[in-house]
Amino acid sequence: MTRPLDFRSDTVTRPTPGMLAAMSAARVGDDVFDDDPSLHELQARVADILGKEAALFMPSGTMSNQIGLRLHCQPGDEFICDSGCHIYNYEQGAYAQLSGLAIRTLPGEYGVLHPAQLTGLVRPENDHCVRTRLLSLENTHNRGGGKVWPLVALTDCVAWARQNGLATHLDGARLFNAVVASGISARDWASHFDTVSICFSKGLGCPVGSALAGPRDLIKQARRHRKLFGGAMRQAGVLAAAATYALEHHIDRLAQDHEHARQLAEIVATLPGCRLHPPRVETNIVIFEIDPVLATGAEISRLCGEQGLLVLSLGPQMIRAVTHLDVTAEDTAAAGRILQNVWRQLAARPI
Repeated sequence: MTRPLDFRSDTVTRPTPGMLAAMSAARVGDDVFDDDPSLHELQARVADILGKEAALFMPSGTMSNQIGLRLHCQPGDEFICDSGCHIYNYEQGAYAQLSGLAIRTLPGEYGVLHPAQLTGLVRPENDHCVRTRLLSLENTHNRGGGKVWPLVALTDCVAWARQNGLATHLDGARLFNAVVASGISARDWASHFDTVSICFSKGLGCPVGSALAGPRDLIKQARRHRKLFGGAMRQAGVLAAAATYALEHHIDRLAQDHEHARQLAEIVATLPGCRLHPPRVETNIVIFEIDPVLATGAEISRLCGEQGLLVLSLGPQMIRAVTHLDVTAEDTAAAGRILQNVWRQLAARPI
């Protein structure tokens, strides 16, 4: 059977032959005993890339984010983020379930906050109030259509946090997409934050894994929290080898994914009743809104699937398509043709 064109997410990639070879050859130990050499190598490399003292491998970006929040906040504390971020929308409210934290969300412009929105948000020192402790940002922004934060806006928001005594955390699940799109190094992006979470299983193409980086004392605490959350693993060096391979071979090629996304967006922009969200695609995520008169997101997803194209319905009228290393220029062109066929099919329906 012909394999469908899978644009649901950049998490659907399969390890490349080179990555599989690196995994097969990995030197391993027992990471619970902290003696897996491949983990040590990866964690040191991540810390160096991000300009942090230490890093810790995690099985998922959700765990990495949640431990990042937990490092900076105690039960009854509050953190600030935008209302479209992954931590708020796609992690089951784990900040409340696992760590007893409160959240204050602000509407972002495709995930980007503006410093003026932050004025006056720190709660007063009062027994009636939660304690405002942290600002958390996401770059690139998933629900913002792969938006890269403008550096000035990011630095201004972080400066506000510093001036108000808040810690800062970056959900950098797709940080390397921001690096390639902006030309700003991962170290420079990370320098503005106390802790940074990155993901290996998205654009970098690994089967599993994320990492949290920050000050050595906080990462020591993070290791303890990881054990509590069930994230401690044994011979995880097999996974670490995949991540090390990805850092060496799969960063620069993200530019191809960005080009494919732009190609797809050009086709989407010609479809009647569609609006790109945001209008300009910067990285590897294409989100578009569908006129309710035309169809729902679920209907578009189903019709595309019937023709061999897998896309994700994000809501009643929203569709997301994500490019990745398993998607070629030919695949992108084929996906565009399927979307055009679906639109012709919709146009032919009786009114």
